[in-house]
Amino acid sequence: MPRRPLRPPVRRGLRLGEPSRRLHAVLLATVFVVIVFGLRLVEIQGIQGEVYSRQAQAQYLRSTTLPAPRGEIVDRNGAVLATSVDARDVVVDPSIAKQSTSPTPQVMAARLAPLLGVPASTLLSRLTGPGRFAYLARGVTPAVAAKVLALDLPGVADEPVLKRSYPNGSLGASVIGFVGIDGNGLGGLEYAYDATLAGHAGHRTVETGSDGTVLPDGATTVTPPVPGEGLQLTLDRDIEWEAQQALAQQVTATGAKGGTVIVMRPRTGEILAMASVPTFDPAHPQDAPPSVLGNPAVSDVFEPGSTAKVITMAAALDSGILTPTSVIDVPPTLDRAGYTFHDAEPHGEEKLTLTGVLAQSSNIGAILASERVGTQRLYQYLRAFGLGEPSGLGFPGESAGVIGTPQSWSASQRYTIPFGQGIAVNAMQVADVYATIANGGVRVTPTLIKGIIGRDGTLHPAAPPKQTRVISAAAARQLEEMLEAVTTDQGTAPAARIPGYRVAGKTGTAQRVDPSCACYRGYTASFVGFAPADDPQLLVLVVLDDPVNGHFGGAVAAPVFRQVMSFALQTEKIPPTGTTPPQLPLQVPSDQPVG
Repeated sequence: MPRRPLRPPVRRGLRLGEPSRRLHAVLLATVFVVIVFGLRLVEIQGIQGEVYSRQAQAQYLRSTTLPAPRGEIVDRNGAVLATSVDARDVVVDPSIAKQSTSPTPQVMAARLAPLLGVPASTLLSRLTGPGRFAYLARGVTPAVAAKVLALDLPGVADEPVLKRSYPNGSLGASVIGFVGIDGNGLGGLEYAYDATLAGHAGHRTVETGSDGTVLPDGATTVTPPVPGEGLQLTLDRDIEWEAQQALAQQVTATGAKGGTVIVMRPRTGEILAMASVPTFDPAHPQDAPPSVLGNPAVSDVFEPGSTAKVITMAAALDSGILTPTSVIDVPPTLDRAGYTFHDAEPHGEEKLTLTGVLAQSSNIGAILASERVGTQRLYQYLRAFGLGEPSGLGFPGESAGVIGTPQSWSASQRYTIPFGQGIAVNAMQVADVYATIANGGVRVTPTLIKGIIGRDGTLHPAAPPKQTRVISAAAARQLEEMLEAVTTDQGTAPAARIPGYRVAGKTGTAQRVDPSCACYRGYTASFVGFAPADDPQLLVLVVLDDPVNGHFGGAVAAPVFRQVMSFALQTEKIPPTGTTPPQLPLQVPSDQPVG
């Protein structure tokens, strides 16, 4: 039987598709992918194109601040006290520096350390830190920055800044103040007038390469800075220097903790000098103790002692209760409210005129005069002369002092306040009291600002100071003559006399409050006076804090007054008046009745 040929096995279930259908499927998938990518491209380039463009560009743009030139501070004659000079901040992009292999960050730090005066370890931490910006040094000179750039270190660059410079060193530092590392005012007038002096910073944006190098043909935009305005002060640089030198010498000679000198024009309130010791270098305030960075003339308070007796006398004269020749029977001691009061020097029974009480600085005489004035009236004159409130100078950190109210005065204060113990004042307030007397009884708000210097160099004068009558012109004139007696041989301050000039003034030797024990320890010695006495042009106040080599105001403060006042009179070309001083009696015979 013949065999049938074998057939290949049939695979069931496999069905071959048509080529046209496969082609259509592939085409549809391709079209879908093209559409998706097309839509995404439209979104990137069309809808979000500007966003992505900015993000890409930002990676290669570097923006820097263009500092505004800070306004100058000058003295009354235009001498520069504070200005701004070109400087550089040395900066780094750590993302570039830490990837460098030649030189390595360690080598870079070692090369930079001697130039910048910063430890290599500190620089290394900044070179390899996070982010894309860090300061290596701030405010270096352009010469130092040039040496740094000459090293050609990866990621290291410099930025122009302005650094505050004080050409006269520590002269007037307590008044001028200082700025911080960013150029913002932090003390004194630099702080008080920061908004005026600072101006408005500008900006520069440049395009850089991947290594941080500025592209010469890259995009650059600049917003120029707006300079600050300047200040012209009433200070006189030469008088300030003399006051500073004289004060520093006497602080050293007496072993005092410090001191203050104020020189001013009584008729205008202009302050020509305001010197303090110890002081500081305003270019390097971080090197000084925080306690010396203020202005003691307005911030530090003390019990004035006998310089405040003039207010007791003013109250008596202005009220018509006493006259310069009224006689007061001054016993060796005086018992009041359970306390025994005495004068600085022991004495027997004395009959002093009111002038004599002031000239010889009798505590007992001041108490007896105040009893005729009355407590409430005395308080009213203390306030009228400006005690217990800021002087109006507008200086940051100024203290109002402490005088309380008659209702708050203790039994002893009722009798100590008339001779200047039991109240607290600052030096500016004391100077203001005597300036009021020298100005015929009219109080003029003191000022340090002559005007604002506009960006075009034009001086815009400050507003006239406020004037307030405190006592009558007649009472002020009587006080001037009484104060002149203080500088006679019979007074407490013959050392304040200046040959050829009539000088009026008052000593102060007050017990000093020691905050460490809340007790009296040491003294505050002072002298305040004006000249010529019959035509007052200038006033000088001297305060010494806790002198140990002598402590009487007439012995340690009056000589400084004489030196500074003599210099100021010559500088201002103020001649003697050539008149004859009055001869007011200080004592009367013991058998004359008390007036």
